[in-house]
Amino acid sequence: MLVIGGWIGVIACILGGFVAAGGKLGPLWHPLELVIIGGAAFFAFLVSNSSKVIKATFTTLPTCFKGSRYSKAMYLELLSLLYDLLAKVRKEGLMSIESDVETPDQSPIFTKYPMILEDHHAMDFLVDYLRLMVGGNLNAFEIENLMDNEIETHHHEGEAPINAVTRVGDGLPAFGIIAAVLGVIKTMSSVGEPPEILGGKIGAALVGTFLGILMAYGFVTPLASLLEQKLSEQTKMLQCIKVTLLASLNGYPPQVAVEFGRKVLYSTERPTFTELEEEVKQRKGK
Repeated sequence: MLVIGGWIGVIACILGGFVAAGGKLGPLWHPLELVIIGGAAFFAFLVSNSSKVIKATFTTLPTCFKGSRYSKAMYLELLSLLYDLLAKVRKEGLMSIESDVETPDQSPIFTKYPMILEDHHAMDFLVDYLRLMVGGNLNAFEIENLMDNEIETHHHEGEAPINAVTRVGDGLPAFGIIAAVLGVIKTMSSVGEPPEILGGKIGAALVGTFLGILMAYGFVTPLASLLEQKLSEQTKMLQCIKVTLLASLNGYPPQVAVEFGRKVLYSTERPTFTELEEEVKQRKGK
């Protein structure tokens, strides 16, 4: 809703200011300019990206119109889940979580945390490294290096649709100029007409430049910025899991290991020490 509200605000401010200054909206209505600019930008997007990036972009864009999933409540669930798993490991050994790791959707531990179970990125990352820990063939340094490489790969994959949308935003002003040039060419073929008609045609040509810049900086480029922020939130979830598991591998007890994970979270979503402690105690009682 914020995205749609922002777009409405952009249009209202620009057109409202134009009308308040004495302008008329009629001369701005040139739908064929939108066809030229938007169509050219879309097909340039198809040309400049692989099918994998195109698919990822169309999959990712709808998330801009949804709120963030990464709330304090979700991180409380994640840290509580990690505490439960590590407490079981400390009490019964690593092999005790083997069945939980192999079938998390049937695990009595994982099923207590539905928000985490629904996040396939976090689940894949967590389960894979728990499986490696159960195997016992890698030390903490090797697992940390592997985690860093996977997080970096995940971030690079997430950046592909962001870069694609950014390039579309960068190209829109140029396509707006192309539309304006085509309008000028059309106007030059009518130089014998009265000044008021020529003025209208020149104004129509300039609308192309206006629309290209408006679409770029008012609509498309802000989407790329929002996608980048959402990717950072996804990556932060993986970093929280990484830090907690590594703390456990280095010998810290579960209550200290989850504190490591809590500390890497953004302050806007980070639960306090007391909130986390109360959440863990509450879930223990269930």
